[in-house]
Amino acid sequence: MSPSNIRELIRSGEITGPTAGMSKGYTQANLAILKKEYAYDFLLFCQRNPKSCPLVDVTDIGSFVPRSIAQNADIRKDIPKYRIYKDGIYVEEVLDITDYWEDDMVAFLIGCSFTFETPLLDAGIPIRHIEENCNVPMYKTNIACVKAGVFEGPTVVSMRPMSSADAIRATQITSRFPGVHGAPIHIGDPRTIGITDLSKPDFGDSVTIKDGEVPVFWACGVTPQAVAMQSKPSIMITHAPGCMFISDLKDEKLSVF
Repeated sequence: MSPSNIRELIRSGEITGPTAGMSKGYTQANLAILKKEYAYDFLLFCQRNPKSCPLVDVTDIGSFVPRSIAQNADIRKDIPKYRIYKDGIYVEEVLDITDYWEDDMVAFLIGCSFTFETPLLDAGIPIRHIEENCNVPMYKTNIACVKAGVFEGPTVVSMRPMSSADAIRATQITSRFPGVHGAPIHIGDPRTIGITDLSKPDFGDSVTIKDGEVPVFWACGVTPQAVAMQSKPSIMITHAPGCMFISDLKDEKLSVF
């Protein structure tokens, strides 16, 4: 299906779960929506933390159309699930944010690691959460983001277990995609980055780690949600972890060869 067809199914409520593997060849994006008073600080935060928050589009104030990456989209309706944070507290998960949208809001679309999963699969590297039909595991780390204005907090990572040989190849492949988090930020012992139990992710689902495999960690676009909890803006609307915006932007536009 085309990205617009998938968005139609999302908008109609037929797709309400994680979007991993759903848009081969097209870029998926994380979402963070803030009121105008926070927009500059968050833009600066993204600039200072490009591994976690590589921007692919920013809407005009009050616009819910991400024109640079999907001209017929409606960011209020085209993501399977959204999360609402108020004063740093996660208050609810919804399928549509029309009732929350205000005329002074700005939407930030942030590159997603689901985008580089297609070239990983094409290279014969298995993706465990796709194999197990679940959400990718995500963890808060002890790696602090660079502060910008009111925004600060921990880096969140996504994890994919693989053989050592595949980890080397995956690093080579994903380094060509700096616009969707790029190369891993850590490979191996999770305790080094403050993760004590891989079976208990902070977001998403746990996956099987087979004998001989190593965990490979990429910076993750769920980082703004951890930052919202710590920085406490009056309201931040995000995608639910794993439930991404599917754009009309071709993956190849974000690759570097």
